[in-house]
Amino acid sequence: MNLAELKPARGARRPPTRKGQGTGSGNGKTAGRGHKGQKARSGGGVRPGFEGGQMPLARRMPKRGFTNHPFKKEIVLVNVRDLNRFTDGSVVDPAALVAEGLVKKLGDGIKILGSGTITRSLTVRANAFSKSAGEKISAAGGKTEVI
Repeated sequence: MNLAELKPARGARRPPTRKGQGTGSGNGKTAGRGHKGQKARSGGGVRPGFEGGQMPLARRMPKRGFTNHPFKKEIVLVNVRDLNRFTDGSVVDPAALVAEGLVKKLGDGIKILGSGTITRSLTVRANAFSKSAGEKISAAGGKTEVI
């Protein structure tokens, strides 16, 4: 099989209907738009959510709560088990995590979480550590540094 030889299954693709090709075609004259009215006009129709002048659902529903989305901090999480891919005695900082492929985008900081076990003695530099992550890194003979 070759990418250039791929074809859709038989009957999966239908030819487009050609509008306004005479009365015998079944789509002539009004071309499937019916007689008159807003939707029959060129450029006619209503915007999404418009309910004919009735109060739209989005405005009828009560608005509650608060969102801090524009100011939300994007903290990237890394588990202790993922740090085992570094060699003994190496310094693990945000740049090293990006180079190793553990973190795609740094965001607003990196937090090390304590899921899994660590067998290497590393110096880990991050913005935050969970309590269990700090204990596991220290127990393995490593150091934690908050940046």
